[in-house]
Amino acid sequence: MAVETYAPEELVITFGPVLMSGFADADVTIEHNEDSFTFKAGLDGKGTRTKNANKSGRVTVPLMQTSLANDLLSAIAQVDRKTGQGVFPLLAKDLSGRTVYAAQDAWIVKPPASGFGKEAGQRDWIFETDNLEFHVGGN
Repeated sequence: MAVETYAPEELVITFGPVLMSGFADADVTIEHNEDSFTFKAGLDGKGTRTKNANKSGRVTVPLMQTSLANDLLSAIAQVDRKTGQGVFPLLAKDLSGRTVYAAQDAWIVKPPASGFGKEAGQRDWIFETDNLEFHVGGN
């Protein structure tokens, strides 16, 4: 049996023209907004599973406050707020494995909160999409 290797530096995330770099030492999180199925039990104990058509999702990308991607994402967020032209494809791919998340149409939810302290901090960019496609694979 071969030893598998995960290499966090091989995570690639793009939002439109922005190839993100300068990730903070925190998890990138990607999740759907709702469960794919819900369950309802009747009085007799028999249940029904209901498929949820909502495929929306959120992606949170923590960047170091020094990352150039902050400037690029800020520019997109400002344009989007003024013109509504800030919707782009979003892709997150683990090049050391087989996991891929993709959205044809994604947008920045809001500018990240900013803190200024003794050490460099992070900026958490939150993206949302109405259709998050995925393949969660191994390495």
